[in-house]
Amino acid sequence: MASTPQAVEAPSPALVFETLNAYQRSAALRAAIELDLFRAVGNGPGDIKSLARQCQAPERGMRILCDYLTIIGLLRKDGSRYHHTSTSALFLDPRSPSCIASTARFLGNPALNEPFARLADIVRNGHTVLPGQGSVEPENPIWVEFAHSMAPMMAPMAAPLGSIVLDGHKGPVQVLDIAAGHGLFGIEVAKQNPQARVVAVDWAPVLEVAHANAQKAGVADRYTRLPGSAFDVEYGGPYDVVLLTNFLHHFDPPTNVELLKKVHAALKPGGRAAALEFVPNEDRVSPPMAASFSMMMLANTPSGDAYTFRELEAMYHEAEFSSIIAHPVPTGPHTVVVGHKA
Repeated sequence: MASTPQAVEAPSPALVFETLNAYQRSAALRAAIELDLFRAVGNGPGDIKSLARQCQAPERGMRILCDYLTIIGLLRKDGSRYHHTSTSALFLDPRSPSCIASTARFLGNPALNEPFARLADIVRNGHTVLPGQGSVEPENPIWVEFAHSMAPMMAPMAAPLGSIVLDGHKGPVQVLDIAAGHGLFGIEVAKQNPQARVVAVDWAPVLEVAHANAQKAGVADRYTRLPGSAFDVEYGGPYDVVLLTNFLHHFDPPTNVELLKKVHAALKPGGRAAALEFVPNEDRVSPPMAASFSMMMLANTPSGDAYTFRELEAMYHEAEFSSIIAHPVPTGPHTVVVGHKA
């Protein structure tokens, strides 16, 4: 039986132009957040005069911005009034507990974005054009901003990660949280297990943010700060659990193996190391969010990457971990990769 011919999509320059102009999308979203437009839309009634008054901007600019946000799907227009979409209501209105608008401060940071203007040079050289170690330069102030602004994006992943690493354990647990940042992951473990004690490693100014979050969560009495580089500080221990959240992707495999060996030495027998990572499939082009993260690492680090599970598994094995298991996080684009110490 003859197969049915597949319809061939006619070539169009639309994708080319949309991609070349994609900077307008991110600029429009950041402008709307800065103007507090999504709060104004939520307040209603949504006409341009009302929105312009609330955002303290002329009506022409407000109309053009709102129309553009409607075109790209972040607002809905009904006659002459603008309303939230389900996405903007949940994730961009500051009154929503799931609002992630603060992430624009970190993701729009010039230190992260400016290298993309020289991306051809970066591809030619194979590494960032940022000075020193790029985004992982010691004491880089962008990580203070990360700790402040990215917590809302990471929060939905904290509970699943806590459940994975505790695996139902109810007794005393010693936890080392490497590159703790905002601290939410170690804090969540402490919340899920009242007998867990957490030692958080990061630069001292970053740990100030993490400790403040621990105080808000009511676990500060079980939360200890260990300032410094994860590669240099003495971990102490031994620990039952080591967390490596959003960290391994900044470095090349040999560097990660050395770090994992240090983690392995700090664990008790039967302990486990849990890395939260963007993990693309073996084709390296899917799923889109995890796979495309490698471009951020190319632009901003000397040797970072988004690693497949097979690559992470090999690093864990070289550091003498066994029973390496991948746990996709249902509430986000990440995967928790857990390795066990025999």
